[in-house]
Amino acid sequence: MLLLSIAPLLAFATLCRAVVGPGKVTGNTAVHDPTMCKSADGTYFVFSTGVGIEIRTSPDRTAWTLRGSMWPNGASWTDKYTGTSNGVLWAPDCTVIGNTFYLYYAASSFGSQNSAIFFAKSTTGLPGSFTNEGLVTSTASGATYNAIDPNLLIDGSNWILSLGSFWTGIKSVPLSSSTGKPSSSSVTSLATRTANGGAIEASVVYKSGSFYYLFTSWDKCCQGTSSTYNIRVGRSSSANGGFVDQAGVSLLNGGGTLVLGSHDSIIGPGGQDIMTDNDGPILVYHYYTSSGSFLGINRLDFSSGWPVSFGLI
Repeated sequence: MLLLSIAPLLAFATLCRAVVGPGKVTGNTAVHDPTMCKSADGTYFVFSTGVGIEIRTSPDRTAWTLRGSMWPNGASWTDKYTGTSNGVLWAPDCTVIGNTFYLYYAASSFGSQNSAIFFAKSTTGLPGSFTNEGLVTSTASGATYNAIDPNLLIDGSNWILSLGSFWTGIKSVPLSSSTGKPSSSSVTSLATRTANGGAIEASVVYKSGSFYYLFTSWDKCCQGTSSTYNIRVGRSSSANGGFVDQAGVSLLNGGGTLVLGSHDSIIGPGGQDIMTDNDGPILVYHYYTSSGSFLGINRLDFSSGWPVSFGLI
């Protein structure tokens, strides 16, 4: 009986050791809506919400340096959506394929459906190196959803962009791998809420094993320590829908299992991205303290069939 009671504790301790992070995140980490990717030479990049999209790099995923902005000379093509000249651009999503950075990002203003998602490419990921590949998709007032918060899933030969915020929730559109733009006018619903004004956004579809996992941020962002953001998940055997939470509730009916919420001095974690690194899946997000908004990096373990987050690092 003693051995049986100790065994689960030993297994848990082993799991914790296996997924422990590399150490405290240091340097310039004052971000919103971060996405992380890794260049061919092993340099880590974090792109985040800001004027021109902010760029930070790290040699070790721990110490971060602000390098500048993606569009140091402005992005005039976004002005009609931000409502100002050289406005703040939102929620970038980075993928590196070979030596090329693929970067999706959004232009809008709070509470508006006058929104658009754009696409850019670079061979270095550094400030001023990106080429504008143009508009991917947009929405206008009265649309059933909002074209912000893009996230790219590459699943074999299929490219799928998830997007959306509030209104009727999270959508996906198929992309052409050769152009990075929609390959059809099809829009698929992945998740929606009615609670808290329909507050669901910042989608990420991530494949682990035989399942696709849809991560979203719920509730209120960007209110400092009054933020109520939290990260939720559901899973499906298809990237194109059928997501349910751990209790079997459809994500189209408000379902979502909590992955990471406020705890201790960490308030409102969300705006997340997931990157597969050499040591496994990495959850990247922002959170608040009384000093501001900062980069959070956790490990994710999928061994139970559902993602478990370990340790702010």
